[in-house]
Amino acid sequence: MINLYYHGCSDNHGCEAIVRSTAKNIGENISLYTTEILSDKKYGLDSVVNLVEDAYIPVKKGSLKYYLAAINHKLTKKDYLYVKYARDYFFSKVKKNDVYMSIGGDNYCYSGNDKLGYYNRAIHQKGGKTVLWGCSFEPSDLTEAIAKDLAMYDLIIARESLSYEVLSKVNKNVRLIPDPAFLLDKAELKLPKGFAENNTIGINVSPLIMQCESDTGVTELNYRRLIKHIIDKTDLQIALIPHVVEEGNDDREPLDKLYKEFESTNRVVMIDDCNAMELKGYISRCRYFIGARTHATIAAYSTCVPTLVVGYSIKARGIAKDIFGTDDNYVLPVQSLKNKDDLTNAFKWLEENEQKILNHLNSFMPSYREKVWEAGKLVKELAKQ
Repeated sequence: MINLYYHGCSDNHGCEAIVRSTAKNIGENISLYTTEILSDKKYGLDSVVNLVEDAYIPVKKGSLKYYLAAINHKLTKKDYLYVKYARDYFFSKVKKNDVYMSIGGDNYCYSGNDKLGYYNRAIHQKGGKTVLWGCSFEPSDLTEAIAKDLAMYDLIIARESLSYEVLSKVNKNVRLIPDPAFLLDKAELKLPKGFAENNTIGINVSPLIMQCESDTGVTELNYRRLIKHIIDKTDLQIALIPHVVEEGNDDREPLDKLYKEFESTNRVVMIDDCNAMELKGYISRCRYFIGARTHATIAAYSTCVPTLVVGYSIKARGIAKDIFGTDDNYVLPVQSLKNKDDLTNAFKWLEENEQKILNHLNSFMPSYREKVWEAGKLVKELAKQ
C-alpha cells in the first residue's frame, strides 16, 4: 500500500498538483492522509486518491501523555512525543512494509522541519518505508539532527540539482528527477473576456515572496511598474492568476489590489479560483508568464510558456538551472529587488529572447517531463521489497 502524508491542503494548488500528478505517475491504489479533507474534496482529489482524515488531537493537559511529552521536551528539547501522541490516529494506521511518501516538496525549507523527522522515525519504528518526494533543500538547514533524519529515508527524490548535491551527501538513496507536477494534466475552460489566447501575459504574485523582500513595498511597486509598462508599451493583455488561496497566504489579496488599480484600462483580467488542472489550462494559453509560486511556474514551463520566476529560495534557482543551464535572467530573487524597474527590465529580457526560449522549451521539455515517470517506478519497486 502506498500512502501520502504531510500534505498541506488543496487551497494551495501546488499541493493539489503534487497529489494529482503523483497518482498519475504511480498509477496504483493510493491513500492521502489529510487534515483538510473538505478542501481536497472541493477541488476533486477524492476522484484520484483515497482521502483519509488525518485527525489532530491535542494532548490533554494534565494527562499522563502530557507529562511524558513535557519531560521528553525538557530532557531533549524536542517535541517528538507530543507529535506522536497528537497524531496518534495516523501512526496507529502505519503498517509494516507499507510505503509512506512525504509530499510537501519544500517542507524542509521552512521552520518546524524537525516534525518531519518525528514522522520519519515513528514510521520506521513500525516497519514502514519512507520516501521524501519531489523535494528541495536549503544547504544552510543541514544540521546534524536533520542529516540523521534524512539518512533514514528509503528513497529521496530531489526535484532539482542544487538540492540533489546537498542531499546525496547524507543519503545514498537520493535520485535527481523533476517535480512530479511536470506531468500534471491541463483542463481548458472558456477564456474570460479580455484574455487574448497567446497574446496575454500571466502574472502571479504571493504574500510569501513579499515577506522575503529586502525593502518593504518594493515587490508591489515592481509589479505595478511592470503592468504599467505592459499597458503603455505593448499590445499584451494581462491575466492575474492566483495559485494559492488559503487563509493568511492568499495570492488574491495582492493580485486584487493590482486588478483594482488597472481595471479601468480594460487590459487586465482576474482569473477566478479553480483546480490545479484548470489553472494550468489558463497558464498554458499565455504568451509569457511571470510567477512567484513554484507550481504555477512549473505549469508554465511544462507547457512551453516563456517564464520569469520571482523566486525566494533554492527551488526556483535549481529548477531553472536544470532546464536552461543557468538561472541568470530566468529567476529574479525577490531579495534582490532594489529599484522600481527591476522586474520590468527582467521582463524586457524575456521578451527580447522569446523565440530562443520557445525553441529551447519545445525541444527540451518532452524528454525532461519523461524523466518524471522514473520516480513512480522507483516507488513501486520499493513497495514490492
